[in-house]
Amino acid sequence: MTAPAGGWRTATVAGLRRPIARSVELRLDVHDRVDHLPGQHYVVRLTAEDGYTAQRSYSVASAPGDPLVELFVERLDDGEVSTYLADVVEPGDELEVRGPIGGWFVWDGATPALLVGGGSGVVPLVAMVRHARALGRLDLLRVAVSARTLAELPYADELVEAGALIALTREAHGIRPAARLTDMDLLPLWEPGQTAYVCGSAGFAESASQLLVGLGLPPASVRVERFGPSALELPKR
Repeated sequence: MTAPAGGWRTATVAGLRRPIARSVELRLDVHDRVDHLPGQHYVVRLTAEDGYTAQRSYSVASAPGDPLVELFVERLDDGEVSTYLADVVEPGDELEVRGPIGGWFVWDGATPALLVGGGSGVVPLVAMVRHARALGRLDLLRVAVSARTLAELPYADELVEAGALIALTREAHGIRPAARLTDMDLLPLWEPGQTAYVCGSAGFAESASQLLVGLGLPPASVRVERFGPSALELPKR
């Protein structure tokens, strides 16, 4: 499958929400937009008056059929881009964006998939869930996500509604005590023929990938997107 790719565009901020602390969901009207696939991302570039530029990548949370592109931005205290997007941007502002980007971590909407996300790594998985819901094919997806608390989990209500397994490390969720995601959590979600999509911090992605391979998924069927301390704002928010 060839994933679509778009060049630099102007996007108008059509709306924004701050449903959880230290983050913002931006709804963008991208001019001359190229439709994306679930799992792709956009680059946002800021240019100062003196010409200095900074750019970061953010995963798309919206489904391809959404008329707007939704980006989830986690605010990092030392982030050149995320602080501006979280604290300064208002509806009506224009941003310079490039996308969609990425051809590896995309779901085609037609094949079974196991989605595993940690923290803000759930964002591209939300796009997959939304696309599946629009197609009436939520049956194709099995979802497991992890966060410290439910209040810190992006799109928690949508993920719960989609039947996601919620693993919280700092508090209980239902009958599940506070604990990291385990292979026993993932075992009931595993089915032959699935492609697994794993997104989260470097440590989470490594741990989750090992759990999946340990359950019997072929390594070639596990697609991973990760972010870490050396690239805090780069991939997949």
